[in-house]
Amino acid sequence: MSTIQIPGRIPLDDYSSVIGAGEVAELRTLAKPLVGRSVVMINSTAVGGGVAEILNRLVPLAEELGINIRWEVMTGGEDFFEVTKAFHNALHGAPYHPEPRHFEIFRAYNEKNAKRLPLDAEFMVIHDPQPAGLISYREKNANHWVWRCHIDLSHPHPAVWNFLENYVPHYDAAIFSSPEFAKQLPIPQYLFHPAIDPLSEKNRDLPPEFILDVLARYGIDHLRPILTQISRFDRLKDPVGVIRAYRIVRRYFDCQLVLAGGGASDDPEGATVLKEAQHAAEGDPDIKLLELPAWAPLEVNALQRASTIVIQKSLREGFGLTVSEALWKKKPVVASAVGGIPTQIIHKHTGLLAHSIEGTAYQIRFLLSHPDIAGRLGERGHQHVKENFLITQNLKRYLTLFLNLGKSS
Repeated sequence: MSTIQIPGRIPLDDYSSVIGAGEVAELRTLAKPLVGRSVVMINSTAVGGGVAEILNRLVPLAEELGINIRWEVMTGGEDFFEVTKAFHNALHGAPYHPEPRHFEIFRAYNEKNAKRLPLDAEFMVIHDPQPAGLISYREKNANHWVWRCHIDLSHPHPAVWNFLENYVPHYDAAIFSSPEFAKQLPIPQYLFHPAIDPLSEKNRDLPPEFILDVLARYGIDHLRPILTQISRFDRLKDPVGVIRAYRIVRRYFDCQLVLAGGGASDDPEGATVLKEAQHAAEGDPDIKLLELPAWAPLEVNALQRASTIVIQKSLREGFGLTVSEALWKKKPVVASAVGGIPTQIIHKHTGLLAHSIEGTAYQIRFLLSHPDIAGRLGERGHQHVKENFLITQNLKRYLTLFLNLGKSS
């Protein structure tokens, strides 16, 4: 088995300082009927990407509440992850020409994983398309199955979505990150916002000297404005577009650009996209392309806290946890008006939205020219995250869902 072991657990009571003791007590009360009942979460990677990051924080909290919960990761060869990456992009609306063998590869690896993964928990939560086919191996009416889709399905490639429709309607429920992603399905659909952990290494407060040390390590000047995008090197995150927007801003402001991110084990395109960004940077010493490992959360935290403006110029986006991370740190954010980002960025209230490279550059220039407005956006953004996008709220939604599904047992 490949049950994920999670180090560095944070006690639930520690969250009282953020959300209040009453909210923590409510979580404990909700969880009482679920004590000892089994949950298995399955996704396609243990590190890299927002899904793994959420599960890394969610699972220990559920375990502390007495739930018998396990996190399992499906395995696959390079051929499987190439196919599922293509599926991922296609479901976001990218062009794709599927071949019959692509669907056969998907089916074959789901069958292999069905033989090695535990599929007998009372509540099975299957994350995203890669393991969606596991539902085919469910024993009839034996347990409750939920498909949790983290990606933007508002304009999916018809052939890929039609293929997934062979599986999704057989689940007992589906969860999406935005109402716009919901589909015509014969099963209940729920809205769950992804969430950040305010006490994790990536989001907790840091001493100023540590932040300065990180900047010095990467040759970043703390005395000049710093524009930052933290994302995997993925075409849908448009790092080349970020560089082009920076070049427009640079005509008016002496600033620096930091593009920091890494890869995920289920994403084979990362190295290629990084090379494309390096080519676009053309040796500009004020563009820092940082390939950070998934185990560098403190460095990511420091880079976000040091930033003058945080950017998230995605072309498609299921949600974009890096937006919530930046808002939690009271940073002004300029982001694309796509996917789940407008749920976090309420234009001119918690940040600024843009629709193009030129629009992104314009909004950045506006914030650099109006630091007082930038500060107010950051403050309101922090409060918005506190009210809507913390891991404790995500946990509460899962507890409520399991209680609801359990009534039908």
